[in-house]
Amino acid sequence: MRSILTTRHALTGAVLCCLSLPAQANKANDTLVYASDSEPENVSPYHNNLREGVILSHLAWDTLIYRNPETNDYEPMLATEWHWVDDTTLEMTLREGVTFQNGEPFNADDVVFTFNYVVSPESKVVTRQNIDWIDHVEKIDDTHVRFHLDGPFPAALEYLSGPLPVYPDEYFQEVGLETYSQQPIGTGPYRITEVIPGEGVTLERNDDYFADSPIGKPQIGKLEFKVIPDQDSRVAQLMTGQVDWIWRVPADQAEQMQSVPNITVDSGETMRVGYIALDAAEREDSPLHDLKVRRAINHAINRQGMADNLVRGGSRPLYAPCFPAQFGCETEDVVDYDYDPEKARTLLEEAGYGDGFEVDLFAYRERDYAEAMIGDLRNVGIRANLRFMTSPALLDMQRGGKTDMSFKTWGSYSVNDVSAITSVYFGGGADDRWNDEQVQQWLQTADTSVDPAVRKENYRKALQRISEQAYWAPLFSYSTYYAYTADLNFTPYPDELPRFAEASWQ
Repeated sequence: MRSILTTRHALTGAVLCCLSLPAQANKANDTLVYASDSEPENVSPYHNNLREGVILSHLAWDTLIYRNPETNDYEPMLATEWHWVDDTTLEMTLREGVTFQNGEPFNADDVVFTFNYVVSPESKVVTRQNIDWIDHVEKIDDTHVRFHLDGPFPAALEYLSGPLPVYPDEYFQEVGLETYSQQPIGTGPYRITEVIPGEGVTLERNDDYFADSPIGKPQIGKLEFKVIPDQDSRVAQLMTGQVDWIWRVPADQAEQMQSVPNITVDSGETMRVGYIALDAAEREDSPLHDLKVRRAINHAINRQGMADNLVRGGSRPLYAPCFPAQFGCETEDVVDYDYDPEKARTLLEEAGYGDGFEVDLFAYRERDYAEAMIGDLRNVGIRANLRFMTSPALLDMQRGGKTDMSFKTWGSYSVNDVSAITSVYFGGGADDRWNDEQVQQWLQTADTSVDPAVRKENYRKALQRISEQAYWAPLFSYSTYYAYTADLNFTPYPDELPRFAEASWQ
C-alpha cells in the first residue's frame, strides 16, 4: 500500500509543480466542464447503472417526486400531490403547464407510457429492482394517474424521487430506444445536445424549464461532461483550466491540492459502498465454493487500512452489504471479519489450500484500490491476478458466470433503503450470483411489508446470513474528494449526486 501511495504522491507533485493555474475561459464562456473516469454505456437512465448516468439523468430528466437533500422531505416535482388509495395503489396528481424539451406537453400519457414500458421485458432495463415493484400504471385523466403495485412496497416514494424519470411518450415511440439514447428528450433543467461515445456529453440550459421546480432554474448556460480515464490527466486538465470540476480524487492528491490557489477541495462520506463480490461461490470447481475460503478472503483484507490510507476523508470499514444510514441496515448480528492474515492462512489450510491458489480479481475503477487488495490476498497465499475492464464488460461477464471475484461499488441510486442494494444483489434478480432461497425469502418479506418492525427484522436476518456465508467481502464506505475551480459555487451532498443545476459562477 505504501508503494502505491508514494508513486501517486510523486505523480501529483509533478502535476502541481509544473502546470499553470486554472484559466478563466470556462466562466467566460458560461460553460462548466466536468470530468470523470467512466461513462454510461447508454445515457437513457433506465439503461445504465453508472453514477455518471445518474448525474445525467437528474440534469436532463425530472422525476414525479423530489427528495430534498437537506431535509430528506418529499416535495412536489412533476407530481403535485399523491396519496395511497390502499397498500398497493398510489394515486398522483400531475403538474400542469410542463413541456418536454422538444415542446411536447407533459401529461398522464407520458407517465403511463414510461412506467408500463420500463416494466415490460422488451424494455431491457438494466436494474430491474428499481421498477419491478410496479405492476402497471393507469390513466384516470390528463392530470391523474394510479400506480398499481404488484404487492405492498413501502419504499415506493423513495424510488419515485430517485432513479425513475419520466419519458415523452410520443417522441420515444416515434424514434425508439437507439435514437433516443443519442438524441434524448426530458423535462429537466438541461437538454442533452450531443452524445459522443468515448468522449462525453454536452448539455445546454433548458430556458423553458418550469418555474415551480424545487430545483429552481439553472444559472450556468452550458455543461460538458468529459470522459478522462486517467486520474493524473484529469488533475492536469483541472490545473490548466481545461476542466472545471473533477471528483474521486485520491486522498493524497486532494490533500496536496488544498494548498493550490484558485482550487477548492471538498470531501465527505457518501452512500457508496465498495465490496468484493465472491462470484464463484456457487461453482463447485472453484475454491470460493468452500465457505472457509470465503471467510479467509474476508479476514485477509485490511479494510481499516484501506479506509484510513487510501480512501480517507471520513471513510469507514463496512461488514454488511448496505450503507449504515439506509433504512433496514441492521448490522448488530453481522460478522465483523477482523483483519487477521494468520486466521486467513489457517482457514485456507483447513480447506485444503495450504499452498494457496490462483484466482482472477475483476475491477473497473480505482486500480490502486484493487492492487492493494491483491497485495493483501497474496500475503495469505491467494495469488490474485487483476483483470481490469470497463463496467459494462464486467457486468456482462458477471451475469454470464465468467468471473471469480469482482471489486465493485454501488451507490444505491442514492435511495435510502436497503432494498436498493441488498435486494439488488441477493434478492433473486439478474445480479444475484448466490441464489440463497432463504435470503431471498427474507428480503421479499422485508421489501414488501408495510410494518417497519417486520421489515427491519427480516433485513436483519438476511444480512446476518449473507455475512455468515461470506457471499461478499464488504470493504468500506466511499468518501469522495471533489476538486474544482474556486470561482464555482458548488455544494456536495452525501448522496453522491453532484447537483450542477444548482451550481453558479462567483
